[in-house]
Amino acid sequence: MTQRFLTCVRFVVAAAGLAAVVTAPAGAADITLTETGSTLLQPLFDIVVPDYLKTHSGVQITTAGTDSEAGQKQALSGQVLIGASDAYMSDAQVRANPKFLNIPVAISAQAIVYNLPGLNTPNLRLDGPAIAGIYTGAIRQWDAPAIVALNPGVALPHQAIVPVHRADGSGDNFVFTQFLTFSTPSWETSEGYGTSVAWPAVQGGIGVEGNAAMVKSLQTTPGSIGYVGISYSNDIAAAKLGTAMLKNEAGQFVLPGRDAIVAGAASLGARTPPDERLTLVYGPGDQSYPLVNYEYVVVSTQQASPEVAAALRRFLSWLIVPSEENADYLDRVHFVPLPPHTWELSHAQIELIR
Repeated sequence: MTQRFLTCVRFVVAAAGLAAVVTAPAGAADITLTETGSTLLQPLFDIVVPDYLKTHSGVQITTAGTDSEAGQKQALSGQVLIGASDAYMSDAQVRANPKFLNIPVAISAQAIVYNLPGLNTPNLRLDGPAIAGIYTGAIRQWDAPAIVALNPGVALPHQAIVPVHRADGSGDNFVFTQFLTFSTPSWETSEGYGTSVAWPAVQGGIGVEGNAAMVKSLQTTPGSIGYVGISYSNDIAAAKLGTAMLKNEAGQFVLPGRDAIVAGAASLGARTPPDERLTLVYGPGDQSYPLVNYEYVVVSTQQASPEVAAALRRFLSWLIVPSEENADYLDRVHFVPLPPHTWELSHAQIELIR
């Protein structure tokens, strides 16, 4: 760790500790910080916000899991102060909204999940081209040659594949379709990537809104496949669904475990620019999991009052403090903390809020 990073951490930890014991003046009205957006990020807010409010008086925080696109749009329009998103703003959005920041608060991942009774435990192997083929309708059966070739010795059934996609403006769409774009040239030249996608019409395909609905749809649809934010790992396990091993850029098959997520982020994280808009998808390295991403909050540098700005800075600084308590929060939703380089950049961006 750099000396600068350690100095920044000590300062922020001290400031967060002081803020925890400061009470609002008698009769002071609460400041309300409003948030909406990513359903992948929502489970983290569900556990951190109640604890934050226990030790920080004079502030209220409301959260809502909608989707990443809604989070961005409502933040940019001023409907909420914090827009949660698995996707960073596009170049066009940045040009049109120069006062807005994309601030990573954690690192997450996405699992490729399937429901194939009898084969949900062995962790089937899949790669980008096979998954792209499923979502374009080119691959329709589980025993298709492309899938059999990836899973030698596995008795795959002659069963229809039901691709399930996110029908909302989802950051999960953004991450998933980036993986297909980077790994599969035919997808790059046709569908491409984004939070909203013109999904190919595949007979039997299903569209859902939100990660919880994705898990439910997969659970109730034998033969289905979909993509689910890693913060829903407990739900995936409870539904007894299978999680695929994915072929990474180095040609290795890996599961979305903590070490593989850390490796995926480490392979690209050092390249993170000051505005922190960077994809971590399909990073190099034998152990790198290929569906890794920053979890962003989209906020304006210009707030309605110094008091609101201070409350927002205080909350976001507390959210990324590299403490044992915050590490526990992240572990509970299967996220990993920001590495030192990214933490410093996020801290610097938070300090721009006024």
